[in-house]
Amino acid sequence: MHAESLLNTVEWEKSRGLVPVIVQDMKGEVLTLAYMNREALKLTLETGYAHYYSRSKGRIRMKGEVSGNVQRVKEIRIDCDSDALLLRVIPRGPACHTGNYSCFYRKLGEVESEGEGIDYSLAVFRELEELVKSRKRELPEGSYTTQLFLEGKEKIYKKFGEEAVEVLVAEKRERIISEVADMLYHLLVLLSYHDISLGEIMAELRRRRK
Repeated sequence: MHAESLLNTVEWEKSRGLVPVIVQDMKGEVLTLAYMNREALKLTLETGYAHYYSRSKGRIRMKGEVSGNVQRVKEIRIDCDSDALLLRVIPRGPACHTGNYSCFYRKLGEVESEGEGIDYSLAVFRELEELVKSRKRELPEGSYTTQLFLEGKEKIYKKFGEEAVEVLVAEKRERIISEVADMLYHLLVLLSYHDISLGEIMAELRRRRK
């Protein structure tokens, strides 16, 4: 189906501008349930990579824009009522933010293992980036981030350098974790100072992998 035809076929008005999207790999395993608005579907059709509308963030995001776990779309189907979509994709990496291949890795009634989950999507990192950007934009009083931006490039660079050194001299595991967290925060401030996004950094890393 032609891209424009598909966009116009979806019952956006009936769906209040947002339709559910079932995502499968090429073997038919369900990876996740997501949502799209018209612009997200348009971007998906234009780029060939899945873009979804995040209801919690209120914005469109490309799947894997931070983690690199992108989904290359091979086929799009629409249901009989024209208010739901099915994507068949070739995933790069896990679909779930927990690091599992599919978001549907749990069975009701089964006892979950108590192992520590790992957020491979780096969602926390992305949320911190948004917070740093908002501090730069709004400059609320009493914020340490605001203070860094007000003091400017020299202060921002100095703090990042100090935290990088702290990582290098840390010896105990817990201290290394703590210092790396501090360094990453100050790195986000430095990037935001130059209006550079995490997405741009990830795009460069993906380019180097080719």
